[in-house]
Amino acid sequence: MNQATQLDARHLLCPMPVIRTQTAMDKLQDGALLQVTATDPGVLHDIPAWCRVHGHTVQRVWQEGRDIHLLLQVGQPSGTK
Repeated sequence: MNQATQLDARHLLCPMPVIRTQTAMDKLQDGALLQVTATDPGVLHDIPAWCRVHGHTVQRVWQEGRDIHLLLQVGQPSGTK
């Protein structure tokens, strides 16, 4: 698996984690991974909804204490379009 780019969106409130996620995803190629770490529980709904609208995939979601982690994949993996 590719190494994920890290995005620290902790201590930011809606809509900033989604905006920062969009900015980071725009810089990555199709198939790349982005791991977002946030503390706003709204990301559990907002980021997956944003991914569905924009054609990205949520690979995994988990929590460690107050930190919420989302592993996202940009667009479609190479060769699947």
